[in-house]
Amino acid sequence: MRVAYMLSCLALAASIALASPAGELETVLKQMDEAAAKFRTTEANFTWTQYNKVIDDVTETQEGKIYFRRAGSETQMAAEIMQPGAKVVIFSDGKIQVYQPRLDQVDIYDAGAHRDEFESFLVLGFGGRGQDMVKSFDVTYAGTEKVDGIDAAKLDLTPKSEKIRQHFAHILLWIDPQRGLSVKQQLFETSGDYRIAKYSGIQVNQKIPEDKFKLKTSGKTKTLTH
Repeated sequence: MRVAYMLSCLALAASIALASPAGELETVLKQMDEAAAKFRTTEANFTWTQYNKVIDDVTETQEGKIYFRRAGSETQMAAEIMQPGAKVVIFSDGKIQVYQPRLDQVDIYDAGAHRDEFESFLVLGFGGRGQDMVKSFDVTYAGTEKVDGIDAAKLDLTPKSEKIRQHFAHILLWIDPQRGLSVKQQLFETSGDYRIAKYSGIQVNQKIPEDKFKLKTSGKTKTLTH
């Protein structure tokens, strides 16, 4: 009887631990790890909304399609911004390329020594392991919240890097537990401004055309390196 009682107490303690914020966080991180192990590609529709604290209003809303793919040890990203103005952003090989068709101009930014930091933000929640995320951020579990009908796990991330904290105080990340992917993000700048990113129509591990990760430029396109 005493042994049975002790076992039941241990089982109860284990269930309570799993139900705690720490236990829930470990579950979400594990789901992200499992998704990352199977990750090849993801594509989705997006809406990026920028809020300004001073005017307490939206300053810009961008809409388009976004693509992610695993290429060796890195995750590449390509975004086609369709509204309000056409623009293409590609992150690969440690570089960020921004093409503005209206100006016929490409701006190239070399991530260089800060490649990991750029990667943390540009592909956050898409193809990355949960255990890798906690190396770059202090992560706390903030419960669940409905996002377009999905019971998403809400995570609060504080950058460990002091340089990143000079720009971003913290990030809220909503993870779809079934797919281990981000469906919503909110990035808080130290100025008080913030950006909300929402993703819908998510397709996982579908073939993405190679040209989505290549800029369609001409011989007259102006290129600026920063």
